[in-house]
Amino acid sequence: MRLIHCIPVVLASCCGVRAVDEQNGFGEQIIFDDDVAFNERAGNVKQVAIVGAGAGGASTAYHLSQYATAANIPINISIFERNSYVGGRTTTVNAWDDPTKPVELGGSIFVKVNKILNYAVETFNLSTRQESSAGVPGAALAVWDGQEFVFVQEGNYGWWDTAKLLWKYGTAPIRTMRLMRTVVGKFLEMYDAPVFPFESLTEVAHDLGLLAVTAATGEQYLAENDITGAFVKDIISASTRVNYATNVRYIHGLEAMVCMAAEDAHAVHGGNWQMFDRMIEASNAKLYLDNAVTGIHPPAESGSLTVDTQSTDSDDPIHGGTFDEVVIATPLQFANLRGDFDIDEIPYVQLHVTLLTSPHLLSPAFFNLSSEKPVPKIILTVLPSDEEPKDGPDGVGSPGFFSISLLDPAVNPETNGQEYIYKIFSSEPPNSKFLSGMLGFQQPEGDSDDDISEKDISWMFRKLWDSYPYEFPRVTFEKIKLGDGLWYTSGMDSFISTMETNALMGKNVARLIVDEWVGKRQASLQL
Repeated sequence: MRLIHCIPVVLASCCGVRAVDEQNGFGEQIIFDDDVAFNERAGNVKQVAIVGAGAGGASTAYHLSQYATAANIPINISIFERNSYVGGRTTTVNAWDDPTKPVELGGSIFVKVNKILNYAVETFNLSTRQESSAGVPGAALAVWDGQEFVFVQEGNYGWWDTAKLLWKYGTAPIRTMRLMRTVVGKFLEMYDAPVFPFESLTEVAHDLGLLAVTAATGEQYLAENDITGAFVKDIISASTRVNYATNVRYIHGLEAMVCMAAEDAHAVHGGNWQMFDRMIEASNAKLYLDNAVTGIHPPAESGSLTVDTQSTDSDDPIHGGTFDEVVIATPLQFANLRGDFDIDEIPYVQLHVTLLTSPHLLSPAFFNLSSEKPVPKIILTVLPSDEEPKDGPDGVGSPGFFSISLLDPAVNPETNGQEYIYKIFSSEPPNSKFLSGMLGFQQPEGDSDDDISEKDISWMFRKLWDSYPYEFPRVTFEKIKLGDGLWYTSGMDSFISTMETNALMGKNVARLIVDEWVGKRQASLQL
């Protein structure tokens, strides 16, 4: 699971406001003209409901609070989250149930160009880390085709690894990086005026020339730019498989390019969910965990939307109240909401994530290596040359999994023994035969997890995620405004599905809402 980008924005002059970027270049200071910015604090407090406390919902709340405060508009924000935690598809679980050993279960990393997330880290004084397996034998990363390693990266992109790439693949890596920077550069215009804020994802993609990228598969788009052959098969497809569980032939070109923008990958120490938790806290929103929104009703004569909620701990319905604006910040097809929202259901990847701890290193025999050869610590997969790629769950092909990562060495708190934390991405849950072969211990007689000895796997956690859409080529994207006072952030998922881009859409929706309020206020002053 992956992420991406953001830069400062400027307010449109047609709204009677202007914005000045802060010196740090990330945030913005909004200054309203004196004839518009009268104080409404005495009454008419705007009531906003947000459905979902993931990246989109948290970012909406945070930026809505910032924009409304700058516009001198009083606001109350209520966030309803059906889970018991903040973060949505970004959450951690504790190895050995030890709270000092959290492991990312969902969105694992963000990168240098993810400016909303990096700004959050800086603003909320969070520390970051890179997964560290220093001292563990084996190369840093390798690509396996189910039979052999087709590429091995010894370290963290040093000169030797660069030289090996160029020796094996010629100029394809250089041309790919140039193409990626061009495409990502177009996308980054979505963060700045005059593009930001955008009312239609389809229109802004068209205006920036990105529909030509999303209309083609990654394989087609690369070929159109004279990038073909082994580099596409070995490296780019490995990247699309680990990030989106999809072969490069079946993912759209924009998402394929995003997969190659992985410079300076890192994570928040203790869990990426903390960025979104701090956003919600800073917004002063009322957070209702274990509360699912079950229905959103059209505006009544008062113009307010009615929201029904239900506690996930009880069958008793709870009336959520009435709101001026409602933001749905979760994929509608999984929200179980009553209402006519005119949003198409799109197929999502069902990704099996398996976390486990073991004293065993990866088995050389499992990867057809000699016994004295250590296995690389991160293993991505591609299909062998004679195997045609498929779409959907069958796309995993003969390798049988998308990735295996040795995340960190760790000490088992019960035995004080040295062990290793692993993460596996796959289209089916790895069974005992797979796990015993992967780690080189004797296969248990039974097939259940309980049949595996704790001496071989001391802790295991399995999760089936609806992780992201199958990013098939497309030229239209879901609406941002679904009706009067009703907004949607998760249309971003089929464009680029990352923590950062969902946070961008939350910021965009927040800005559109406040712009509407300011516009109505200006109109009333002119009467």
